[in-house]
Amino acid sequence: MISAQGYAEAVRPVLDRLVDTSADGIAAAADLIAASLRAGGVLQAFGAGHSEAFAAELVARAGGLVPTNRLSIHDLVLHGDAPRDVLADPKLERDPTIAHQLYALAAPQPQDVFVVASQSGINGSVVELAALVTGRGHPLIAVTSVEHTARVAPRHPSGRRLADLADVVLDNGAPYGDALLPLEGGGAVCAVSSVTAALLAQLLTAEVVRRFHQAGEVPPIYLSANVPGGDEHNHALESRYAGRLRRTA
Repeated sequence: MISAQGYAEAVRPVLDRLVDTSADGIAAAADLIAASLRAGGVLQAFGAGHSEAFAAELVARAGGLVPTNRLSIHDLVLHGDAPRDVLADPKLERDPTIAHQLYALAAPQPQDVFVVASQSGINGSVVELAALVTGRGHPLIAVTSVEHTARVAPRHPSGRRLADLADVVLDNGAPYGDALLPLEGGGAVCAVSSVTAALLAQLLTAEVVRRFHQAGEVPPIYLSANVPGGDEHNHALESRYAGRLRRTA
């Protein structure tokens, strides 16, 4: 039966399984991120479509890492010279060429690390950005559904998937098609990839902070802007990365 309780019961084992199976990948990814940040780097996060939620979970939020920057397809208009109507194309994320514009607009430094999220891991912008990032020598962490990406054909001209290019692949645990609850007559309802992506983002954050503590260093962490002193604390930390962290409404 499809219900809120039914979804809750279906999602719990997915989350438990993700925690049990992702430990090694989280550790490897946290090593890459901590090394980058300790070298003065910034974590550059990108996700297209609903995978933007993963990037948003990592960037500029209370209890999260300060040296983080979110790349978005909307940057083409907000920070580039693309006309507004380009965003009306629902298949824009399939265009490999926009990856070069997104990378240029981010203006990453050599020590920056990238985290790219995509449920399917096959669309042109995601795969092209991954290829560009690794070609420039940046460490790359991919977040994708291993089950889904294995069952669909790549849309990138190279025939590669996001997972083929990453230094570390984190399986988001979502099934093929993303939704958990089957419908009578076919199909399914209630996606899970955003839920598991949020968990992965926080697991990563916790492990990166642990590495700072193990090294006897204070991690650069945001306070909530809605507590006394939060703005002052956050602005002081952000000033270390002037011009490298994009913070818009």
